[in-house]
Amino acid sequence: MSWPRARRIVTGSPEPVTSCALVAPAASPVNPIVAAAAAAQTLLLFIDISLVAGERLRPAPVLSVRNLIPVPAAARNGRRSPGHDVRRLAWVGHDGQVHDPPALTAGVRPPRLSEGDRVALVSPSGVTPPEQVDAGVAVLRAWGLDVVVAPHARDTHAVHGYLAGDDAARAEDFTAAWSAPDVRAVVCVRGGYGAQRMVDLVEWDALRAAEPKVLVGFSDVTVLHQAVAARLGVVTLHGPMTGTKSFLDSSAAQAHLRATLFEPESVQLLGGAPARALVGGVAAGVTTGGCLSLLASSVGTPTALGTARGGLVLLEDVDEKAYRVDGYLTHLRRTGWFDGVAGIALGSWSDCEPTEPVIADLLGGPAGLGVPILADLGFGHCRDAITIPLGVEAELDADKGTLTLEQPALT
Repeated sequence: MSWPRARRIVTGSPEPVTSCALVAPAASPVNPIVAAAAAAQTLLLFIDISLVAGERLRPAPVLSVRNLIPVPAAARNGRRSPGHDVRRLAWVGHDGQVHDPPALTAGVRPPRLSEGDRVALVSPSGVTPPEQVDAGVAVLRAWGLDVVVAPHARDTHAVHGYLAGDDAARAEDFTAAWSAPDVRAVVCVRGGYGAQRMVDLVEWDALRAAEPKVLVGFSDVTVLHQAVAARLGVVTLHGPMTGTKSFLDSSAAQAHLRATLFEPESVQLLGGAPARALVGGVAAGVTTGGCLSLLASSVGTPTALGTARGGLVLLEDVDEKAYRVDGYLTHLRRTGWFDGVAGIALGSWSDCEPTEPVIADLLGGPAGLGVPILADLGFGHCRDAITIPLGVEAELDADKGTLTLEQPALT
């Protein structure tokens, strides 16, 4: 592959950048931005620029793709934020111009399930009582599935009791389940905390060599949804987890997940009452997102999507103070993660302080995103939660209270 000669580049300042690191996209890209650049034989420049009030831009090289995050809109437009440091990604094409990160594109849809298919239960995060693991197994077997429980799914970490075994063991279970040719779906038993600790230990090259398969989970599993989208480009399911009370005690949640797995064309229209418009309008894009706190803590990591541009962003969380929701949203806005989103769909905010005024102010107010926002779509940490695929093209109609999938989630 030939690369164009580096040109004189200006990023948000009349002063040219004179020091930078040139990085050719790797054969196995860690991020859709890198993947798009590789396909277009595009030059990537990773520039760490210090913005200090009254001073010129002072570029310094950034030598790792781990620092890949989008350029905030204010920085692209040449406006400085006095007293703040901003890490930017400059994406430079053959025309020598700095471009926005490419929009999200739809992922590869895994095959739907049929009776007799094998599914693997894994615990990538927190501990689940054994009786709840077994109860989830019983539900899936009643659907006619061949259920196997990963070797460490019932473990508890020897020191940190909030983890389902050590990080390497949880990563090994996930890698083995996805890589097994006879496993058609990987279902997470519960969330909690821990996916951030194991995700970098997953053997992503082995997963990339395997056939696409279904991933089910939410909450802390947001980390894995992001990683599978970024590393594998595969559609995943933001849905209830089999070892949780919200799944075991809800026939509605079970029925919706089963329909999505076995008859995905029957659940392409999502929403209806009590879903309602926080900001009216219609938008089309690719579904992405998940648990707000995990999205915020994942920005800038090597397994996260670097942008939600062109996306219909799903947001939900549990047991959060209003100021913390404010902080997560503000952080995502400052990094530029929300730049270019098409629309927002809000799920549940169980046991949270009132969040709607915060969201309306930061995302829907006069200085907001200027996109439709649909509230109360019924996914996340709530009773009778619906399953929503991530990585599919969809239309959000906030006025009608609906999210319509352009295609079934699974083939």
